[in-house]
Amino acid sequence: MKGARNKIIVLLAVAVGGVIGLFKGEEAKQKWVFKIRSKYENRRLIAEKKSIVRKGGVLLDDIEMAAFHNN
Repeated sequence: MKGARNKIIVLLAVAVGGVIGLFKGEEAKQKWVFKIRSKYENRRLIAEKKSIVRKGGVLLDDIEMAAFHNN
């Protein structure tokens, strides 16, 4: 269910970005799509970190995550 929702959000962002690209240009489209995808990914990461804390895990910073986990 979550995977399908993620795909729908990305598809919707690209579709709306296409309309923006028609009127304001390709650069404006790319900026808008990047902003929407970044916002969505940041929310997902925050939710994931909260879930780890609730389960009794230890939060790691980005460098530790990259060194010790295969993401």
